Amino acid sequence: MSLKDAHTPTIQVLARSFALLDLLASHPDPVSLKEISERTGLHPSTAHRILNDLAIGRYVDRPQAGSYRLGMRLLELGNLVKARLDVRDAALGPMRELHKVTHQPVNLSIRQSDEIIYVERTYSERSGMQVVRAVGGRAPLHLTSVGKLFLAHDDAARVRAYAMRTGLTGHTRNSITELGRLERELASVRANGVARDDEELELGVRCMAAGIYDDQGKLLAGLSVSAPADRLEESWLERVKSTAAQISAALGYRG
Repeated sequence: MSLKDAHTPTIQVLARSFALLDLLASHPDPVSLKEISERTGLHPSTAHRILNDLAIGRYVDRPQAGSYRLGMRLLELGNLVKARLDVRDAALGPMRELHKVTHQPVNLSIRQSDEIIYVERTYSERSGMQVVRAVGGRAPLHLTSVGKLFLAHDDAARVRAYAMRTGLTGHTRNSITELGRLERELASVRANGVARDDEELELGVRCMAAGIYDDQGKLLAGLSVSAPADRLEESWLERVKSTAAQISAALGYRG
């Protein structure tokens, strides 16, 4: 990484420190001072001086003489940032913006055992005001778009075990009640990164959903738009995906 490729802060030593940290972050193993100097364009003595100061603050470790890696202080600070991140807090603003586009309910749901729980929803009152309410409703995984996202992240054995526990009970004539059909549906979810509910939970209501991920790539929640079956627009799908990606990025996911 060259220093001139980065956005340069007004204080030069900070720009150089950021470049050094970014370089170390791109390597899983310790990096020699020689390579650091070559990759950043810094003179070895300059890089050495800055790295020594970063080591004093525990932002950098020296596992052996002449080599460096990221230090534990960064982990401590990262955990503080992560602790204050909340999927609901991160989702509210983007959910409102998505609602402005669709004018239909936008839902945030999480998994709890064999069900999803609706934890937030944005929709419009008759006055047109957008509101957010915690819902608390539950629904079986295989009957909902978000539930399918979670099942698609399970391996085949866990999906079969879910089918055995629940019996894949249906709610409407469109419900998926056979394991083979569910497995095909989940394969489509994995391939496309989105899931749908085609009047499977409730007749007359269709949904589309995309996943929200944390900094470790774990599926935390699902974002969905639900609408009367004849009003759900395919053009919303990319916006649902981009909104879910925006929330994931706010939680540290880098995909």
